Amino acid sequence: MVIKRVGVIGGGQLAWMMAGAAAKLGVELVVQTPSRDDPAVSIAAEVVLGAIDDATATAQLAAQCNVITFENEFVNLEALSQLATQGVCFRPGLESLKPLLDKYHQRCYLQKLGLPTPQFAAWDNTWQQALEEGAQNVPVSFPFVLKTRRHGYDGQGTFIIKDAQALNAALGQLEDSQLLVEAFVPFERELAAIAARSTTGEIVVYPIVETQQEQQVCQRVFAPAKLSAAIAGDVEAIVQTLLDRLQVVGVFGIEFFLTADGKVLVNEIAPRTHNSGHFTLDACETSQFEQQLRSVCGLPLGSPAMQSPGAVMVNLLGYEQSQSDYQAKRQQLAAMPKSHLHWYGKKESRPGRKLGHITVLLEDAQQGEVIASTIEAIWYGS
Repeated sequence: MVIKRVGVIGGGQLAWMMAGAAAKLGVELVVQTPSRDDPAVSIAAEVVLGAIDDATATAQLAAQCNVITFENEFVNLEALSQLATQGVCFRPGLESLKPLLDKYHQRCYLQKLGLPTPQFAAWDNTWQQALEEGAQNVPVSFPFVLKTRRHGYDGQGTFIIKDAQALNAALGQLEDSQLLVEAFVPFERELAAIAARSTTGEIVVYPIVETQQEQQVCQRVFAPAKLSAAIAGDVEAIVQTLLDRLQVVGVFGIEFFLTADGKVLVNEIAPRTHNSGHFTLDACETSQFEQQLRSVCGLPLGSPAMQSPGAVMVNLLGYEQSQSDYQAKRQQLAAMPKSHLHWYGKKESRPGRKLGHITVLLEDAQQGEVIASTIEAIWYGS
């Protein structure tokens, strides 16, 4: 079957960035999203208004397209499963998503596959007093990481717990959420890999990147990461194992910790296009967004090769409450040599919100840190 209409659950910037690839491949996008102000509304052939987990809206979406894919993972898997039994085609398939949406289940699945992760456990509220009293019979100790098991992103729902006071403050914010606790990893660097798997089982892996976070939000991405062949091989082997065992059809973003002794640990898996892959729009032969559409439409995958020796991507994050479109700063950034500015068209800025990103292609990958600092000086002010 030739697929000409793809439904996308989610209308944020990840769906918006599919527009160029959709036009190139002759595909129309139908978007399910809760607001007409969301970025992807402007590029969609049709829009179904509805919350991401609204199965009634997804049924309407399914009636207008051949296949449904995802811009985020905040879905109601049980409700979607009922639609799948009625013949609705989801890619990636719901069985691929099932072990991943809850971060504790994701960790258990990785452990089952024998893939390396930080030590982890499901949080038990009875541990709080024991930790505060310094007891030794608790499977975690300070410092550790506390995360919501569902719906956390961009650092939301993630807390680095250094002492009893920090634990008490975090638990006060998290209320009755189910939580995951992990050993704090004193990593040397954070890495990420974008990979795609097709309907025929073909897998392509993009160049591995280094990511740098500020307050658990990705701020900079350097491509390719400076790695030994052995470490790159470890990352790629993990990616291949994961995509094959899950029988994925689509694009996944996988984040890693690299420890000082050269060990690679899986941090988190995003079953969709990912912020660490935005550089592919301008630096690679086939962007992650084109790869997503190619995979879900049953087309051969494209080359992930870079078209320049290096690239740096910097997220343009909100730093104030504002209605500004930051036109003057955007013009300065766009004037930088070999720069590609992507502005998401959001109407409101607030601290930490992703408003856009800029990728600069590099003749010398060593220039990345200097270029990133220049971009941030323009955006945030010196």
